[in-house]
Amino acid sequence: MEVILLRHGETEWSRDGRHTGLTDLPLTKRGEEQARALARVVRGRTFSLALSGPAQRARVTARLAGLSATETDPNLWEWDYGGYEGITTEEIRKTRPGWYAWRDGVIPGDAAHPGESIEHVGDRADKVIARIRPIDGDVVLVSHGHFLRVLAARWLGLPADNGRFFRLDTGTYSTLGFEHGEPVILRWNAPV
Repeated sequence: MEVILLRHGETEWSRDGRHTGLTDLPLTKRGEEQARALARVVRGRTFSLALSGPAQRARVTARLAGLSATETDPNLWEWDYGGYEGITTEEIRKTRPGWYAWRDGVIPGDAAHPGESIEHVGDRADKVIARIRPIDGDVVLVSHGHFLRVLAARWLGLPADNGRFFRLDTGTYSTLGFEHGEPVILRWNAPV
């Protein structure tokens, strides 16, 4: 079994370094090109399960990559950044010097962006893993940078905040799998 992870293509906010959790932004033209390029990763493969996050940036990436039968899974949403939604790290550090999302978390926001702890993101990743581990065959997941980093950490049995060690760029793919029955990362943050 291999689990192919596709990070969605570029959006205006990902390009500008703005925390994009639940805000549903479209792909930029470059993001659409990145999504189309991901077709090279999935073309000719058979997947027993294809899942996408509900955000349009994930769903459109899946479609442009050629994944026509993708099921939406709400657990594949990005980290809800709460009051930091749409704000860059540099802007946050003006009021919280040295702030680091993986260590310091987010602050509550409004009803649309209430905020989420890294542990809760890890719980959602665990639900996805529990869903896909019993699958006989390959799986593809189309989601978001921070969420997929948490998922990789949890795949390896590490705490959710260990996702900080796995940088993940837009429009890239990664592969999780097994070696001698143990979960491993087979490929990470690979450009197409």
